[in-house]
Amino acid sequence: QVQLVDSGGGLVQAGGSLRLSCAASGRTFSLYAMAWFRRAPGEEREFVAAINRVGSSTSYADSVKGRFTISRDNAKNMVLLQMNSLKPEDTAVYYCAGRTWLASTLDQQYEYWGQGTQVTVSS
Repeated sequence: QVQLVDSGGGLVQAGGSLRLSCAASGRTFSLYAMAWFRRAPGEEREFVAAINRVGSSTSYADSVKGRFTISRDNAKNMVLLQMNSLKPEDTAVYYCAGRTWLASTLDQQYEYWGQGTQVTVSS
């Protein structure tokens, strides 16, 4: 089992950058594929980015491709989401998620979730 703690959110102007962090506790972090999802006010939770267990493969939602980068450091039990060229439509609560073995873009397939961190992008 793994516990996830998200951090790094905040208020930023359009065009700015933020880096979200997800710290994982528990053993064998490298067994888990990791992802970021987000939920904007009044919207469904949506996929943002995912990374496989060893960090060799990533996937992104079309809306963030080229602007966001997901990475992981298995030695530090960390997953990062670097967000550049932020837009007001990126405003949401961002959640780190983990699941055993294979990465997925489907939130219902993830077993473990962080508490979420608010990202607000002003225009």
